[in-house]
Amino acid sequence: MLEALKEEVWRANLALREAGLVILTWGNVSGLDADAGIFAIKPSGVSYAEMRPEHMTLVDLEGAVVEGGLRPSSDTPTHLALYRAFAGIRGVAHTHSTYATAWAQARRPLPCYGTTHADSFRGAVPVTAPLTPDALAGDYEAETGTAIVRAFAGRPHAEMPAALVWGHGPFTWGRSAADAVENSIILEQTARMALLTEQIEPRIDPIGNDLRDKHFLRKHGPGAYYGQTGDAHGAG
Repeated sequence: MLEALKEEVWRANLALREAGLVILTWGNVSGLDADAGIFAIKPSGVSYAEMRPEHMTLVDLEGAVVEGGLRPSSDTPTHLALYRAFAGIRGVAHTHSTYATAWAQARRPLPCYGTTHADSFRGAVPVTAPLTPDALAGDYEAETGTAIVRAFAGRPHAEMPAALVWGHGPFTWGRSAADAVENSIILEQTARMALLTEQIEPRIDPIGNDLRDKHFLRKHGPGAYYGQTGDAHGAG
C-alpha cells in the first residue's frame, strides 16, 4: 500500500542524515498522500543505517496506524497536527540540528538578517510559546503541534515553512517530504549565519521589509521569476 510514498519518505529521512542534520536516531520526516488521507513517517528509534522503505509506518489523519509492523515516530501527533491545520503541505521534517536548535533553546525567534534567509522565510522564524504543565502532562506531542499552529495565527504558513519549538528544536514543512527536508537544510544554514552575524555585529538590525519581500516574492510570489519553470530553489 502506497509503496511510492514509503520510498519517498525513506529517501527524505536519509537526506536529513546525509545533510548532517541528524545523528543517532534523532529526527524524522513524514510525507502525506492527500488523496488517500494517509501519511508515511519514520518508525520510532530505528537507526538510519538499518531503515528501509518497508519500515515506514502509514498513519491516517485520525492518527490510526493503517500499515506497518513498527511503532511510528513519537513525534507523529505533531506531524498530524500540522497536516490538519496547514492546508497544502505534503511533508513535515523535525531535527535537532545544532544551530536551529540553539535558537530554539535560547527561546529567540530567528531574525531575518539577510537575503539568504529571505529567499525562503518571509521574516523572523517564530518560536512557540512554552507548554503549560497541563500540556506537558497530557498529550505532549500533540500539544507541541498545537503550539506551532498557534504561533501562526494570522500568519500564512506557506510564507514561513518553519518554526522553532520553545526549548526543543525546529520543525519545517513543504510541498513534499523532500521539500520539507530542503527547508530544514536552509533553516540550519541561516541559523548559523545569524549567529555569526550577531558575533560580528551585536547591534545589527534585520534587513528592511522591502529587500526581504523582494527576495521572497521573486521566488515564491505570484510573479516569481527566479530559476526555471516550477523551480523556486537555490539562492542565486
